[in-house]
Amino acid sequence: MKKKKSKKKGTVLNSRDLKLTVLKLFKKFPKKRFSAKQIIKYLKISNNKDSVVYVMDKLASEGKLFQVDDIKFRLDRFATSDKAATPRTTHVGFVDVTRKGSAYIVCEDLEEDVHVPAKKLGGALQGDKVKITRFIPPRRRRAEGEVIEVVTRAIDHFVGTMQMGGKYALVIPDRVDVPFDIIVKDENLRNAVDGEKVVVKVIEWTTKKNRNPFGKVTAVLGTEGGNDMEMHSILINNGFDMAFPDEVNLESEALSTEIPASEIAKRLDLREVTTFTIDPDTAKDFDDALSIQYLEDGKVEIGVHIADVSHYVHPKTELDREAYRRSTSVYLVDRVAPMLPEKISNELCSLRPNEDKLCFSAIFVFDKKHNVLTRWFGRTVIHSDRRFTYEEAQEVLETGEGDFPKEIKDMNTIALRLRKKKFKNGAIAFESEEVKFRLDEDGKPIDVYVKERKDAHMLIEDFMLLANREVATYMAKKKDGPEIPFVYRVHDLPDPDKVANVAAFAKEMGFEMDLTTPRSIADSYNNLAKAARGNDALKVLEPLAIRTMSKAEYTTDNIGHYGLGFDFYTHFTSPIRRYSDVLVHRILEKNLEGVHRYKKDLLEEQCKHISRQERKASSAERESTKYKQVEYMMEQVGESFTGFINGMIDRGLFVELKDSKCEGMVGFETMQDVFDLDDGRLSARGRRSKKVFRMGDEVRVKITAVDLERREIEMELEDN
Repeated sequence: MKKKKSKKKGTVLNSRDLKLTVLKLFKKFPKKRFSAKQIIKYLKISNNKDSVVYVMDKLASEGKLFQVDDIKFRLDRFATSDKAATPRTTHVGFVDVTRKGSAYIVCEDLEEDVHVPAKKLGGALQGDKVKITRFIPPRRRRAEGEVIEVVTRAIDHFVGTMQMGGKYALVIPDRVDVPFDIIVKDENLRNAVDGEKVVVKVIEWTTKKNRNPFGKVTAVLGTEGGNDMEMHSILINNGFDMAFPDEVNLESEALSTEIPASEIAKRLDLREVTTFTIDPDTAKDFDDALSIQYLEDGKVEIGVHIADVSHYVHPKTELDREAYRRSTSVYLVDRVAPMLPEKISNELCSLRPNEDKLCFSAIFVFDKKHNVLTRWFGRTVIHSDRRFTYEEAQEVLETGEGDFPKEIKDMNTIALRLRKKKFKNGAIAFESEEVKFRLDEDGKPIDVYVKERKDAHMLIEDFMLLANREVATYMAKKKDGPEIPFVYRVHDLPDPDKVANVAAFAKEMGFEMDLTTPRSIADSYNNLAKAARGNDALKVLEPLAIRTMSKAEYTTDNIGHYGLGFDFYTHFTSPIRRYSDVLVHRILEKNLEGVHRYKKDLLEEQCKHISRQERKASSAERESTKYKQVEYMMEQVGESFTGFINGMIDRGLFVELKDSKCEGMVGFETMQDVFDLDDGRLSARGRRSKKVFRMGDEVRVKITAVDLERREIEMELEDN
């Protein structure tokens, strides 16, 4: 039998020859990164992709290759074959899945997160608590891990399509990151039929590999697609739901709508003080109000009044357990999945005009120069005189006409002073643009625009920031023995490596940054924000700069809030929609007259849960926005738009359209050249044309295809 020639097209190499040939290829191009698919194409062999991945994994374990990402390797020029990996250690943490399908495991006992390739996740999903083994492969700097056990699941409800089969039915989950189907026995079908969309709850997880979990159908959504089903799916797939358990609804409905005189007698009565709310025109849960009183010697008293949710929601009740489980309201494009039932959020605790309402208040006295002289915290009863929308309040500010013009203008003057002082003390001025939609009666988007923030919006924000900061300062500085455990909202310093990458890229665009100190970085970011207002190309640097930031989170260990420039900060002002604020009210109330210390370990665990729920809610909200953006662009196929490059991956360029902020991809395969990305993924260079695309470049693109199910918009460069 003749030996097969290794270089002819169509040849299948045996394992030994494939390994040698692949290694030879990497040595020939020591600076190149190859995926299995690229190797097969270059060598003109017919081995399947799995066999090539296997030999590259083998070479990496021997220290001869270095795995750059989930699919690409390069020659490890510093490796020695006799260098051993570090010993494996076991840790417990939470899964944070990347766009590519791999994940980082966030472990309390480790300073750095542990990267786990997709194939080593063991069926773990976003947010799951897992046990992993951690090790550092030969000659690599970053640790890798492998999931060996899923300790607890973050989500047990999934939306999927029913597929009837032989012995069992299967539900095929809609989520692309769920690597299994769910088996449903006949008695758990709830009359669902083949092809219907259903909600399924997993009732038995398997601990064995390649085994499917068992579930039961909890709701049948039908075969009709459309907006309602998609929004419901987004909520369920992120662990939320519109409906509340029966026992929660029963507790809610049993709450009295009457405020007894005995309760009013316990509180500071502010019903005669001028008070009003300013909220979005669609809002129903008015959880904050402002009051104003003019005192002697030019002093002004401003009250920040927050709905007293803790008066109605008590610990160890079903209402409290469900509020904690959710931890946050979720705001999709066309609906809200509330943290609390409607009777509480929209009725009992909503600070509606011309009604007496129970509040927890922060009251400040300002001098003539708008400095805070005194502060007071406590339970109150108020009576709102007027409900303003943001647009109505803004009109009063601009024209001086309407209800309470002097009061609103004076409040705005004080708010401007607070804002100026905040930035002087190191706050960062970046603001993420909020995309809004105009929908028709069927929920279909007919327009996309960016929400404009004016003084009326910032007036409310500045007084909420003041209340949050002062409550945190009060609790942190309350001196009476050991620390009093409290819920802080913290924001760590930015990642220095990421900041350096952004600074290098900004320099190429003609913008210099000072990275000497955290304060100088904040000042540089503020200067960048100002410069971007007059230079559209620089605007792309703002989201890049935001990505260098740590995520704000809740914790009992205060490190300050870098982004706001505050040493102490918490969330006190939205207990209708954030459980963190409910905890803050309870702790503050206990510590106004005396000292009460909650168990710090328990409080910290609650903080971590709330932070995880917040991230899940943000994910659902982003999915909702993305769905509507893609749905809107379905009518724009064939049209051309101006956009900016705002991201790069090996497959192509992400482009954000200038007006609608819709994002799509221009695939490199449409560009008649092969492009290589730089290490920071901030630019791409064509091999033949030497054409360079950089982040922030303005481009003209044509919409070529829209896939609503996959939430994808395909584009091509108009001048390709």
